[in-house]
Amino acid sequence: MAFNDLLQQVGGVGRFQWTQVILVVLPLLLMASHNTLQNFTAAIPTHHCRPPADANLSKDGGLEAWLPRDRRGQPESCLRFTSPQWGPPSANGTEANVTGATEPCTDGWIYNNSIFPSTIVTEWDLVCSHRALRPLAQSLYMVGVLLGAMVFGYLADRLGRRKILILNYLQTAVSGTCAAFAPNFPTYCTFRLLSGMSLASIALNCMTLNMEWMPIHTRACVGTLSGYVYSLGQFLLAGMAYAVPHWRHLQLLVSAPFFAFFIYSWFFIESARWHASTGRLDLTLRSLQRVARINGKREEGAKLNMEVLQASLQKELTTGKGQASALELLRCPALRHLFLCLTMLWFATSFAYYGLVMDLQGFGVSIYLIQVIFGAVDLPAKLVCFLVINNLGRRPAQMASLLLAGICILVNGVVPQDQSIVRTSLAVLGKGCLAASFNCIFLYTGELYPTMIRAAVTLLPETLGQPLPDTVLDVENRWAAPSPPEPGHHPSAPRRRGKLRRQQQEQQKQMVPLQASAQEKNGL
Repeated sequence: MAFNDLLQQVGGVGRFQWTQVILVVLPLLLMASHNTLQNFTAAIPTHHCRPPADANLSKDGGLEAWLPRDRRGQPESCLRFTSPQWGPPSANGTEANVTGATEPCTDGWIYNNSIFPSTIVTEWDLVCSHRALRPLAQSLYMVGVLLGAMVFGYLADRLGRRKILILNYLQTAVSGTCAAFAPNFPTYCTFRLLSGMSLASIALNCMTLNMEWMPIHTRACVGTLSGYVYSLGQFLLAGMAYAVPHWRHLQLLVSAPFFAFFIYSWFFIESARWHASTGRLDLTLRSLQRVARINGKREEGAKLNMEVLQASLQKELTTGKGQASALELLRCPALRHLFLCLTMLWFATSFAYYGLVMDLQGFGVSIYLIQVIFGAVDLPAKLVCFLVINNLGRRPAQMASLLLAGICILVNGVVPQDQSIVRTSLAVLGKGCLAASFNCIFLYTGELYPTMIRAAVTLLPETLGQPLPDTVLDVENRWAAPSPPEPGHHPSAPRRRGKLRRQQQEQQKQMVPLQASAQEKNGL
């Protein structure tokens, strides 16, 4: 039996699978909130310079006397007059005080709090000469996402998906809550970076843990379900931000539920596939039998024993431990090819996606409305992507979604600025295509990489209907097409391929007596 057969024996898609899938994807509702949270917590309200502390506005002619105007007739955001400009023309035709000299806002700013009563921008004056600090906070969050994928991805392959998820839920809860009470901007950025690290790992291990417990034919459904939960989280963020406009309260609202996720995550069952890849067949057997009991397949679970697992999971036992290194991504030719292609896909999708969703104020419409629209476009986009994935394959879905997104973004770049409806429509369509691309690439990455390095990261192979690879050898055998040597030359295949072939031959020899032993002990 392959591992997929073992899953079918203990219930396939039963009570356990759906319960754990739902509990694992539930935190993705708030992951969407954290990713684009700064659209609301770092929103920039209209503002202008505060007059000097010793200014007498009633004598100076009011606040307007201190504020120069831009081309549109609006008060300048970052300049004020050095002295109030006031007074009617005198008898000789000169004005009383119209020098026109300006200076920066040395006494701070006055903000329009009608829409955003409190943001990190208004609290720490991240405008004008300090305006670069606002995107810095989001950039540091994304740095945390990169570090989290690298650090926790590695740890998940070594320590297990469940342990890392438990840690990540706690880290998100603590760091997010601390960010809500941050006394200054550097402290806020530090906790946001830590949140980015843990949330990136939650996204990766959520997909990995669910995929490793589901049979082949349900993986696309689970991936699409996860994507839809994330999309619903965008609606949730719009509602919460509208109801709770104070940035500290909103930050706390999207972080505190992770304490609940931390508590119930202790009841998750670790991936039996991961246990097998580390050689722990005792834990693999225990997990499978526990799942069988939950699914009402107690008798089928009782039929499983160590001998059956040894015969079924021979390749994991013979090749898994020696190849559990992320360096295989560069050392192994087949994995190196996959790694380079997937890296480009992740970069293109992420760069374009976050470039669109990180500055909702730039669209010139209600920030809450555009957040809802951006969430709504995901629903049909991900449905179409799911249908393509299931019927035509992962590769066509990935290619089409990225191609359409690229066209929308390129066309948007040449549309005049005054045609805001056209520009917004193209941005919304492009965002939907990128959301579909994300749905596909999460599934694609998990199916292409072997179990041992699954949480690490037009030319990719198709994976529709294929079992998950468990070892590096599986990837080599499935997708590395050996090239025949040219006449008169030595073979060009690397030495590693010959070593892998020898390992395959050895495990085939070892499998025969193990299977015979298993059959004898089970009376077959």
